[in-house]
Amino acid sequence: MRCPFCSHDDTRVVDSRVTEDGMQVRRRRECPECSARFSTYETAEIKLPQIVKRDGRREPFNEQKLRGGLARAFEKRPVSLEDIDHVIDVLMRKLRTSGEREIPAGTVGEWMMEELKRIDQVAYVRFASVYRRFEDVQAFREEVERLEKELPGLSAQQLPLLEELVLVNKKS
Repeated sequence: MRCPFCSHDDTRVVDSRVTEDGMQVRRRRECPECSARFSTYETAEIKLPQIVKRDGRREPFNEQKLRGGLARAFEKRPVSLEDIDHVIDVLMRKLRTSGEREIPAGTVGEWMMEELKRIDQVAYVRFASVYRRFEDVQAFREEVERLEKELPGLSAQQLPLLEELVLVNKKS
């Protein structure tokens, strides 16, 4: 590898370690020409499948888009960054292990809703309202009722918030 300081063509590896998450190798390098030291990080390059949109367009998977959707769903919710990172990790793992070259956006949306349902039911309903294109309050109500049936132990803390969400949308 070329030295970023003096552009010498060859550097040597002084130390290699796996990062905490186990997904990268950190290499400490030294230039024999100028004695400068620097770190490089090596990660596996895995080609993720193309996402097939509802209208048939294909686009590369975009992690930032996924993060944006999660940020909107979790806005002002008591959810940690670790929880958000966990959702992204789960979805990325599913994409990598799917073995497919293309995946419908609907499949990714369903995977995302599965994870949201487990972490925060209000975020789940928010995401579902956009993803499933709710047209009226009745659609919200039906989704909340479906959620209550699927998760009979729905936390008493979140249930009033879901009902409040339906009422607010009813007034709009």
